[in-house]
Amino acid sequence: MKVAVVGTGYVGLGTTALLAYFGHQVMGLDIDQDKVDMLVRGELPIYEPGLGELMAECGDRLHWTTDYSAAIPDADVIFICVGTPPLPGGQPDLRYLAAAAQDVARHLNGKMQVVVNKSTVPVGTGDWVARIIEENAPDYKQHQYNVVSNPEFLREGTALFDSLYPDRLVLGGNDGAGVARLLELYAPLIEQDFQAPAHVPRPQGYTRPEVVATSLSSAEMIKYAANSFLALKISFANEIAGLCERVDADIEEVARGIGSDARIGRQFLSAGAGWGGSCFGKDTSALISTGEEYGYDMPILRAAVAVNQSQRQLVIAKLQKHLHRLQGKRVAVLGMAFKPNTDDLRDAPAHDAIARLNELGATVVAHDPVAMPRARREWGHLNYTEASSAAAALIGADAVLLMTEWKDYTELDWNGAVRTMRQPLVIDTRNALRCAIPTATLEQIGRRGQSQVSQHQISSSQVSPSQVSSEQVAPQAKK
Repeated sequence: MKVAVVGTGYVGLGTTALLAYFGHQVMGLDIDQDKVDMLVRGELPIYEPGLGELMAECGDRLHWTTDYSAAIPDADVIFICVGTPPLPGGQPDLRYLAAAAQDVARHLNGKMQVVVNKSTVPVGTGDWVARIIEENAPDYKQHQYNVVSNPEFLREGTALFDSLYPDRLVLGGNDGAGVARLLELYAPLIEQDFQAPAHVPRPQGYTRPEVVATSLSSAEMIKYAANSFLALKISFANEIAGLCERVDADIEEVARGIGSDARIGRQFLSAGAGWGGSCFGKDTSALISTGEEYGYDMPILRAAVAVNQSQRQLVIAKLQKHLHRLQGKRVAVLGMAFKPNTDDLRDAPAHDAIARLNELGATVVAHDPVAMPRARREWGHLNYTEASSAAAALIGADAVLLMTEWKDYTELDWNGAVRTMRQPLVIDTRNALRCAIPTATLEQIGRRGQSQVSQHQISSSQVSPSQVSSEQVAPQAKK
């Protein structure tokens, strides 16, 4: 088929690559000329492992444009994958979706075409998009254009694996013709009869995804409900972790014990600094906001959001427990992206930690193996200095916050690195370090006895901030 994909963010790029890999002719469209120019040159505007390699395998089946008239008229299926960021009140901002739907409608050509909403949107948005098409499409006729909801369930960092081998495929429509066309479009994915990419092999025992065909409104609700439930599991684990610290239990052992119950499952029971990224915070807020519109309170989701916010405060509280006043202290922050294997900084716990450290008068040195260039563009309001490596960030530090569980950090020679610190205090907010650091005080979340791993303290005379060279820390502070 001929496919148009509007939007070249995480979802849009993954959709274009997936469908082109399956043999369809795909044109990705974005109004940002710079992003399109990058893609034409074979460069990616985001970091996602393996995506570039998959696109390279698509050859001439994949094209890029900023012109709706070049992408929409001949397309059999049109995906809308634009952002729906949260407004101050928690409702999603649908301006970009409305603009895209209007431009798509104006370029429909009269044949049977399917418009697929892949953006995360409130219940009822599909019907609204259908009205936009009805009002803006030339020579509109009923049943000529079908609107389908096909929400994505990708995890950044493993987006290709999640796209090629999904648990389920949700297709929501009020007209069977639209869903039928998507079933045809996704046939290679459903039947799993495509040759698996060498760098994303098919997992052993995987057969095929479950196809969930629903109404438009149910498909939209599935997306919000799924993300909200996962956010709830994380907040529950964090709340239990807080109690574990007080009763001398270990959250890792508790999570393993309850996660072994098939009714609960082990995923998303990891305690830490709280969830971040573009989905959980936005989707829980949107669902709460939808409830308010109908006079329906959602106290469980409100509690999940509150627990998540408290986890970010807990990180600073653990610092203060050991350092007391943070004024004038030097704190290393390892990890800026909200999770490993992505450069996405949206709602990242590290952002809140750096902001709070700024308020308390601490000096911040930060490092991330991938996200620092993006942080220069998006975190200009924060005050921190870049380090060239994780080891360089620790030199002369009074404490280190491990905020993202990058492999670079879990495999760091911690015993050697902490010897360069002024005070060897490690706050592992992701419970990523699996063994003790004999020469340091290690604090984790909900772990039993971690803060008393060692009574050995390195003398502050071993290192001073003046020993940090200009080659190890970038000269400019981010303000």
